[in-house]
Amino acid sequence: MARKILDAALLLAVALTAAATLFFVRDYDAVPAGPSGRVLFEIAPGQSVRTVARNLRSEGIVRRPWAFLAGYRLFHAGRTLKAGEYQIAVPIAARDLLRALLEGKVFLRPITVPEGLTAAEVDELFRAAAFPMTGSFAEAAADPAPAASWDTRAPDLEGYLFPDTYRFAKDTPASVVAATMATRFGKAFGGAEARRAAELRMTVREVVTLASLIEKETAVPEERPLVSAVFHNRLRIRMKLDCDPTVIYALKRDRLWRGRLLLKDLKHPSPYNTYVSPGLPPGPICSPGEGSLRAALRPAAGEYLYFVADADGRHTFSRSYREHLAAVRRYRAKTG
Repeated sequence: MARKILDAALLLAVALTAAATLFFVRDYDAVPAGPSGRVLFEIAPGQSVRTVARNLRSEGIVRRPWAFLAGYRLFHAGRTLKAGEYQIAVPIAARDLLRALLEGKVFLRPITVPEGLTAAEVDELFRAAAFPMTGSFAEAAADPAPAASWDTRAPDLEGYLFPDTYRFAKDTPASVVAATMATRFGKAFGGAEARRAAELRMTVREVVTLASLIEKETAVPEERPLVSAVFHNRLRIRMKLDCDPTVIYALKRDRLWRGRLLLKDLKHPSPYNTYVSPGLPPGPICSPGEGSLRAALRPAAGEYLYFVADADGRHTFSRSYREHLAAVRRYRAKTG
């Protein structure tokens, strides 16, 4: 009798084990039914696997957390779920979800930094996007260390926060964000660009400063080499650059900008004001893009010394002051 009871118990245990295995395999490997989408899920530092499983269930990412927990204990015991923010495509099998959380495939938030922004404007861009970094970006951009290998005179990262689309994990330190942008500049301004700068007898800082003026003067790609030619020609004959964006930058630095450039502003005393200070400004007035950097290094041929905006937003380039005055009159006649 005892033997029959033991055999029955063993059979029941085998049956239960088989059933549990079947249920586990089904819940662990299968993608559950449900609407598709993407869900942001965060694992805080130090959270236990049990807490993570409970949170996954409460947010509707898994239906049965026991399969998630069992899979972890069977196949990954001792490994740590990586803290961070994850973008999870649901529905998802517990097996794939567990693998992603163990590998630390955290969600990288994208942000696009356009050409022509100052460091202060990049800071405003991150603030407006409520970009979740730690620390102050403004303070990070004030540290010139990431640019020291190519510009020992840089007081900050102005001009070197390279415009591009970046992707950062939540709570990335602001210092890492700023250094990543500066590193991206270093890749864009490589050996060929440095050699060309040497041919022009210009430092990297001078090239970037000139490129920043070009960036602010025109948004038309094919005009950039022509604007560059005007500035190169003026520098060669020691003629002041008379670049309006440098005045605006100087006024913003001195907290005097009121949103409109006035005639009296052209006399504002600042080393950045190229109406009163000869040569290039002491540093970049924005972060130029690759097109403006190329134009600064390779100006168009021609003895252009002037340019004026057309009614359609493009520019007319002139070799003499007489030609320039005629272009100005034509512009005024069109605009009334």
